[in-house]
Amino acid sequence: MNAQKVILDCDPGIDDSLAIMLALSCPEIDVVGITIVCGNVPVSKGVQNACKVLDWMGRTDIPVYKGEEKPLVRPYVDAMDTHGKDGLGQSGFPVPSGCTVKDNAVAYLESVFTTQKDVSVIALGPLTNLERLLERNRAAFCNIRELISMGGTYKSHGNCSPVAEYNYWCDPDAAAHVYTAFSSLPELKDKFIHMVGLDVTRKIVLTPNILEYMKNVNPSLGQKIEAITRFYFDFHWKQEGVIGCVLNDPLAVAYFADRSLCHGFTTYTAVETTGISYGQTLCDAFQIWNQLHNSKVLTQVDTKKFMMLFLCRVLGAQPDQASKVLDQILVGEVLA
Repeated sequence: MNAQKVILDCDPGIDDSLAIMLALSCPEIDVVGITIVCGNVPVSKGVQNACKVLDWMGRTDIPVYKGEEKPLVRPYVDAMDTHGKDGLGQSGFPVPSGCTVKDNAVAYLESVFTTQKDVSVIALGPLTNLERLLERNRAAFCNIRELISMGGTYKSHGNCSPVAEYNYWCDPDAAAHVYTAFSSLPELKDKFIHMVGLDVTRKIVLTPNILEYMKNVNPSLGQKIEAITRFYFDFHWKQEGVIGCVLNDPLAVAYFADRSLCHGFTTYTAVETTGISYGQTLCDAFQIWNQLHNSKVLTQVDTKKFMMLFLCRVLGAQPDQASKVLDQILVGEVLA
């Protein structure tokens, strides 16, 4: 299998960390670099957390680049109430010494996309690094092979305001500029932002019983996942009445590896940058604005298929056994 080259642009973060684990476990994906942006946690903590995950996965050869430390316009608001003060559920894992950390993520992105057209970006955080690349070198930005962005929402409610998803709410101006580029630049006329939003990610829930199965299948990694998600479990119960935690970012990685996981529609999407609805994604499903399409908005997901992929790739579960276990666990709306 020819793995696709990918740069993970992220803000680790609990679910970002799980997404990194998945990306490193997928034969379809060749992670060539990780760029960190301010979001769930400040950049310095995001770098540390990326290094922790690379150490757990035995991939400290992958370089980590420090990116933008604040949004374009609005004041920076972290999500440590969701992810813990260390960004990994206050789990207290030590920072390894063998990770390669470099400065200036935007310069790194520019160097890659100035010379290469076969590298994609899976963006798991605010789009600040990518907007800075667009601003700095339009031609390089347009060489991104594919852009998968975990962010936004179509019909589902927001998770940090009634209408906005956190990544785009954190830096709505960056998101707006990037989406506008995909509808206005001739070089991008045949490309779309794949918007992996809350409509599909909310259906991906790591429940306590799935977590127990993870620990049985792979005690070492399962216990690490338990340690970083306990805080996340508590937050989701208090905030949304969910027993477990929503795995937003891993779905974006899984979708890149297997497009059959999710379905949606192409349309023009705009991001609001002012007022009480800033950060909201306005998806023109009925073509009222008659604008060129800039996005593929995902609306349907095969929950069991995702869980099978995560369990088998990351934890090493046997497919037949994992399928039987999930049939016991996933009931009602989750299987719909």
